[in-house]
Amino acid sequence: MKFRAATQRLLLFAQAARHARNFHQQPRHFSTFFRKVQSSAARASINGGGGGGRRGNSFFVPGATVGTVLMLGALHARRLYDDKKIEEAREKGIELEFHPDVKATFLSFLPLRTISRFWGFLTSVEYPIWLRPHVYKAWARAFDSNLEEAALPLEEYASLRHFFVRTLKEGCRPIDSDPCCLISPVDGTVLRFGELKEAGVMIEQVKGFSYSVSSLLGAKSFLPMTAGENIQQESGGEDKSMGDETQKSWWRVSLASPKVRGISPESPMKGLFYCVIYLKPGDYHRIHSPVDWNVLVRRHFSGRLYPLNERSMRTIRNLYVENERVVLEGQWQEGYMAMAAIGATNIGSIELFVEPTLHTNRPRKKLLHSEPPEERAYEPEGNGIMLKKGDEVGAFNMGSTVVLVFQAPVSSANERMPSDFKFCIERGDRIRMGEALGRWHDA
Repeated sequence: MKFRAATQRLLLFAQAARHARNFHQQPRHFSTFFRKVQSSAARASINGGGGGGRRGNSFFVPGATVGTVLMLGALHARRLYDDKKIEEAREKGIELEFHPDVKATFLSFLPLRTISRFWGFLTSVEYPIWLRPHVYKAWARAFDSNLEEAALPLEEYASLRHFFVRTLKEGCRPIDSDPCCLISPVDGTVLRFGELKEAGVMIEQVKGFSYSVSSLLGAKSFLPMTAGENIQQESGGEDKSMGDETQKSWWRVSLASPKVRGISPESPMKGLFYCVIYLKPGDYHRIHSPVDWNVLVRRHFSGRLYPLNERSMRTIRNLYVENERVVLEGQWQEGYMAMAAIGATNIGSIELFVEPTLHTNRPRKKLLHSEPPEERAYEPEGNGIMLKKGDEVGAFNMGSTVVLVFQAPVSSANERMPSDFKFCIERGDRIRMGEALGRWHDA
């Protein structure tokens, strides 16, 4: 009996030891799982599909798929709500004005950069081949994307991120061949445009508030300026007043990224224009060159990542100046040219094809958004980077905004001449990459 009891105790001890050994091995299985997820996300690249034939290497995370579908549903519902409110206001002839609210203040306390990086991880997860067409068709229905223009079959886009930055079939975006025109660099909606004439060089964000072009492009920008009188600015055919809205409290200035500069007493040189184009989530997300030009400088502002929807423009001061952005500056045949690609929530990743090593939306080392922009001069490395009209420059990972600031031909006379540059767009127009924003005629 004693021998049988001892044998039973020995068997129980061996079984307990086996369970303990299995328990200690569990973290290894989790770490292996996590490494698989990381390797799957790392394979996501911005340059299109190419993932259709890797059946054995793709790794599918059900939780990530559920999170992505829920996010798409929430974005679609929010878009329908916002579009309805805006349409109702337009039908009543009401122009949206700047009006800060509590929700806008609350956004400043949210970890929007971290949220955007997590969203980037979700969109980089590779889907099973059989599921890809269903996910992308659902996206297209929610955000009015044209799937017939995609250069590859839907099964070839391994992840949602691949699909966001898809290339188009040849001929879908013909480039206007007129040498005396400036084309749209993106697909989107025209928000604002006009000629910059006023001292301080301000662009209207919404009625009642404007932001500084110098703050948008950077303190070291070689924006063509001259000492002059404070004359009115033409902004898409609308007048605007600055008033008290340009005054900043110490709190806003201390947290600005970069710090908002005061109104300069200088005026822009004659013939300086601007155009603001908003890209919706369903638009074609690649950025192209608007003209033949020489890119001399790149600046990366590591700012916030506020959303860039209609509500944000009405409630957040200096929205474009606060947000993370990449600015390219250079020269073209008519003078100065600058293009600013502005990030937003879930769109922190702005990639430049002319500089693949640039990484945006990186973790910050400081709490306050006050460090100067990272700048790189292309000129010392040669003669800058030459871009032809229509060349690919970069891409957003969802929708966002592009701001163009450029010189164009105008006469020295006080009155407009037929040969002067003129915009051929209206506010609210839907425009596609390659279509003309404005034209001029050789004298």
